[in-house]
Amino acid sequence: MTWWEAIILGLVQGLAEFLPISSSGHLVLGQHVLGLSETAVGDITFEVFVHFGTTLSIITVYRKRIIRILGDLFGAIRSPSTIGAAVLAGTVDTEKGGSAASVRISIYVLISMIPTGIVYVMFKDQLEAAFSDPRLVCMMLIVTGVLLLLTRLRPNPSGVLSPLKAFVVGIAQSFAMIPGISRSGSTICTALYQNVDRKEAADFSFLMLLPVVIGATLLKTLDMLETGVTTDVLPLVLGTPVAYVSGIFAIRAVVILVQRHSLQYFAFYCFAVGILGLILFS
Repeated sequence: MTWWEAIILGLVQGLAEFLPISSSGHLVLGQHVLGLSETAVGDITFEVFVHFGTTLSIITVYRKRIIRILGDLFGAIRSPSTIGAAVLAGTVDTEKGGSAASVRISIYVLISMIPTGIVYVMFKDQLEAAFSDPRLVCMMLIVTGVLLLLTRLRPNPSGVLSPLKAFVVGIAQSFAMIPGISRSGSTICTALYQNVDRKEAADFSFLMLLPVVIGATLLKTLDMLETGVTTDVLPLVLGTPVAYVSGIFAIRAVVILVQRHSLQYFAFYCFAVGILGLILFS
C-alpha cells in the first residue's frame, strides 16, 4: 500500500464510519478498486487501526461527556443503591438527567455489547472472510439503504432509551459487523424505530461504539503479537490521523443531519453504490 492509498482509505474510513454508508464496506470496495489484496493492507490490521483513529474522534467530540459519565459511574459504584434506580426509564442526556443519566447510559452501553460480543465470538472467522467478497458488500449496502428509508415510518420520535431498547440496538450493531451494513446507520435507525429521540439516538450510537472498537483493537493487537504478523508501518501512520480528523467532521455532521430528518437521503447513495458495485464486480 502506497502513502496516497493509505490517505484515501483513511479518509474513507473517517467519513464513512459515522456517515450511514458503511465504513467497512467502503474500505473493502476501495481496496478492490485500487487493486489491493488483503495481504497488501496487512489482512484487516489497517482497518482496525483506522477504526481506532475514528474512536479517538468520538473521544474528542464527547470528551466532556465521557469524563462526566466515568466520574458519575465510579461514584455510583461506591454507592450501589443508586444503580437500580438509574436503570428506570428516563433521559440519558447527562446535561438534563445528571448523575443518574450517566449511570443509565453506562448500563445501556454494557447491555448493547452483549449481542455484539456473542456474535463476534461465534462467527469471527465468517465475518473476517466476508471482507474478501465485494459482491456481498454491495448487497449489504442496498440493505443499509432500505434501513435508512424505513426511518420515514417514524418521523417524530420523542421517547427515551430503556434496557430492552438498548439490547435491540446492540443486535443491530452485531449485524453491522458484516461489511456493507452501516454501524451508525443501523444503530441510529433501530433506535429511531423504537421511538427514541433523534439526538439521543445519535449520541448513544457513537458512545456505544467506544468499548466495541477499543476491544476489537486490543484483540487484533494480541493476535498480531501471538502470530508475529508484521505489516508496513507507513500506511498505519498516515491512515490513522486522517481517519481521526475526518471522523470529527463526520460525527458533528451526522448529529445535525439526524436532527434535521435528513438521514434517509443517504439511502439513495447506498442504493447507487450497491447497484453499481454489483454490476462492476459481476
